[in-house]
Amino acid sequence: MKLEDFSLNTKKITRIIDEDDFCSGRTLKSYLSSRVEQIKPSGIRRFFDMANRVEGVISLGVGEPDFVTHWSICEAVIRSLEKSYTSYTEIAGLMELRKEIAYYMNSRFQVSYSPESEIIGTIGGSQALDLSLRTILNPGDEVLVIEPSYLAYAPLVTLAGGIPVPVKTTIETNFKPKPEHIKQSINSNTKALILCTPNNPTGSFLNKDELEEIAEILIEHDLLVITDEIYAELTYDETFCSIASIDGLRERTIIISGFSKGFAMTGWRLGFICAPEGFSQEMLKIHQNTMLCAPSITQYGAIEALKNGQQYVQEMRKNYQKRRNYVVNTLNEMGLDCHIPGGAFYVFPSIRSTGLSSEKFAENLLMKEKVAVVPGNVFGEGGEGHIRCSYASSIEALREAMKRIKRFVESSCLD
Repeated sequence: MKLEDFSLNTKKITRIIDEDDFCSGRTLKSYLSSRVEQIKPSGIRRFFDMANRVEGVISLGVGEPDFVTHWSICEAVIRSLEKSYTSYTEIAGLMELRKEIAYYMNSRFQVSYSPESEIIGTIGGSQALDLSLRTILNPGDEVLVIEPSYLAYAPLVTLAGGIPVPVKTTIETNFKPKPEHIKQSINSNTKALILCTPNNPTGSFLNKDELEEIAEILIEHDLLVITDEIYAELTYDETFCSIASIDGLRERTIIISGFSKGFAMTGWRLGFICAPEGFSQEMLKIHQNTMLCAPSITQYGAIEALKNGQQYVQEMRKNYQKRRNYVVNTLNEMGLDCHIPGGAFYVFPSIRSTGLSSEKFAENLLMKEKVAVVPGNVFGEGGEGHIRCSYASSIEALREAMKRIKRFVESSCLD
């Protein structure tokens, strides 16, 4: 086929799709999955696209470390390439990596998993969550989602055939779920709870006592829990506790985590699952037919991160904590009520005092003062009246951003 013929055919196909006039009279919509149609486009992406069109923007929107991956990790990958370690690995990942993950989880968080049968390397934490949900859900199963929540939780539940049920939290409880609210959301169709601590977008952190209260409910109602521990390394005031370490919870817990946040390896796209063998071996059936295995070179980088990266992690944590303290104090001083987040690198201040909706505040702030934040309503209805700001930026950028936000709050543009 000549290039010009291909171009003509492409135009013809585009015209047909645009006209919703497929063969046999079928429309484009009739070919689409009803589950996919339920998924809304990313609210965060819309604001990123807006910010990209504005010059001189300071972005507090990206949920990504501003630190670069430590060079020793990069060197480990270079060495693997020099040795031509570029083949497929085992479906669950390199055994050396899984052994390092097992040691890491046991030594850091006091949870024990078999590298041979209970640990899987994944394409980031998002795929780990997708695998977990598709493994446990049947059509109509309900999954409790603590809101405000990471915006992928509810869509992935829907895509797996389940029904996401929000459990709302408020700034009055530092965005921590009340046990009675969890209980009120449970019915005969409830199968699992998705827990994220430290939380994205609020930064809220659940300590051991609070997790034990939730554990009692899970045991009483015979529920599973998927715990997203991607921010486990980034806690500031209390020691991180995995709910899987609580008596009676290991066998009903699926841990998803990865290297993106704590080790500043977002673009490497490597996560992992720790789960009882009965779950993990079923997950491998999906994994082998969709991803086959995580990229080999990122696995070699992760091995180095686990072996020798803790000092670098500690340095990042100390830096984040200083930034957190500065941002929280400054926001409260300007009249935007902000709780002290126990972990991650986000603050979630209330902007209700301005009289603006979350979206209007974010849009006006971007246009007037060139600061990009994320409106809280994209993280669920409970996020309305708030904005998410990431403090994964230099202290200089944060100071300038806070100055602009204060000017915006005090200006007449709020009228």
